[in-house]
Amino acid sequence: MAARAERRSFWTWGYVSDEPTEAQRSEAARRVSARLGREVQVPTIPAIEDIPLEDSRIEIPSRLSGYVRADRTDRLTHTYGGHRTELLAALRGVFTNPPDAVAHPRTDGELESVLEWCDAKRYAVVPYGGGTSVVWGVKVPDGSPNGAVTIDVDNLNAVLEIDEVSRAGKFQAGILGPDLEAALRPRGLTLRHFPQSFPWSTVGGWVATRSGGHYATNHTHIDDFVESTRMLTPAGWMETRRLPGSGAGPSPDRLVIGSEGALGIITECWLRLQKRPRFRANAGVRFRDWHTGCDAVRAIVQAKLWPANLRILDPAEAGANAGLDGETTLLIIGFESADIPQGDNLKHAVTIARDHGGLIDDDELAIDDGDSRDGRRGGAVGAWRNAFIGVNAGLTNGLGLMSDTFETAITWDRWPQFDATVRARMRRVLDQELGDGAFLSCRFTHVYPDGPAPYYTFNGAARSGAEDAQWQTIKDEALAAVVDAGGTVTHHHAVGRMHRPAWDRQRPELFGEALKAVKRRLDPNGILNPGILVDTA
Repeated sequence: MAARAERRSFWTWGYVSDEPTEAQRSEAARRVSARLGREVQVPTIPAIEDIPLEDSRIEIPSRLSGYVRADRTDRLTHTYGGHRTELLAALRGVFTNPPDAVAHPRTDGELESVLEWCDAKRYAVVPYGGGTSVVWGVKVPDGSPNGAVTIDVDNLNAVLEIDEVSRAGKFQAGILGPDLEAALRPRGLTLRHFPQSFPWSTVGGWVATRSGGHYATNHTHIDDFVESTRMLTPAGWMETRRLPGSGAGPSPDRLVIGSEGALGIITECWLRLQKRPRFRANAGVRFRDWHTGCDAVRAIVQAKLWPANLRILDPAEAGANAGLDGETTLLIIGFESADIPQGDNLKHAVTIARDHGGLIDDDELAIDDGDSRDGRRGGAVGAWRNAFIGVNAGLTNGLGLMSDTFETAITWDRWPQFDATVRARMRRVLDQELGDGAFLSCRFTHVYPDGPAPYYTFNGAARSGAEDAQWQTIKDEALAAVVDAGGTVTHHHAVGRMHRPAWDRQRPELFGEALKAVKRRLDPNGILNPGILVDTA
């Protein structure tokens, strides 16, 4: 299909039509003003033609000019990803390190040509999908003396094949989440992978960053859906055999999944599909104590009932986004199936939660037998879902509120102490940087039989003009806290350039050396996303 004609937004996720309206931003400013105790003004969005932009350093060969461009709009809209530090710079018209050109190849042959040209000229290459990276994964790296080219796969966006017998589909990397689901819906199929950036992110981006999706248990990452991959490197093509499973040595797909554009440009993949769910059952269980609720989550996930949704919100999170009193923990349980009613599974899970002190009345269980809409989420569960799905990174941008998140994973035996340690360290740095009114909350986005994936949110008053330094101090402490306590630097947001120093601490040194050797073989000149995952000479 043709790439989406609408222009990307340069200051929020998605496209121009996804940008918050002035009325929405004014209402957000009113809420933030009440929160901060001072009036904040809605910043003016700069016009693209008024933004200072340094000249491109490269000359595009005529043979590539049909799909490689160096125009102002393309370069500006591909300068940043979706992190708040990037979006704030964009909102202020600061574009200090844009790509020199942006390529939009339409065929494998055009992709080969542009990559060969970049390799011969030693241009840094930044692969680009939906641009929603929140870890500085699509920024042009500093110190690219020869120039930099962003390769956008937006034209490589087709559904190539559907195998309804095996329930799998072959997709090009540039297809957006909604377009993929729209193609599958008439067949009664779905991928059922919904990262929070789903409306604007691509299949290739999901694979490259090991994205986390809809399922809180069982199928948590895109890893669980990948059947095979195809990737172009400066050394040539690498395509894996499509198989349901294999015990033949280390998996080559595992080298591609999570490679973040440092080893090659993912162009196609086979993904496992499933029938669209018909039966649903949901409940919201309240707890008076956060860690008692966490114990209930552990018991449910270790019972291997595999709910699609098993997320617990601490009192701060439940109060801010689910409409509760700020003292109550909320456990959200959801089941779905294409073939089997889910009421019994929900009741089993609720029984386990009640055994751990959970509070819920029988009439609060929402069970859809396939013919009604009773399994849809209402009440506190529905309120939280709407807050989660309705995220818009640009809504409070530039309003004087410092807000961000970090996520990790830890085993159950270490979880209570881990949580206490992280909260204590974060409270100290937040009080120092944001003041006594700083907000800190936690929820589980995913859970496993051996441990949870906690997701922390913080916000408070930013100091105008010092936001980047303020944020960096907080982020450094967050990364140090989770790594020191034995967690991972990221569960599903990828490494990027943001998490790279902490990831260097986390990964085995010998593995880092092995990864460098792989990069040297696939990308001898080190042009692909320099600084991502490993450094190369």
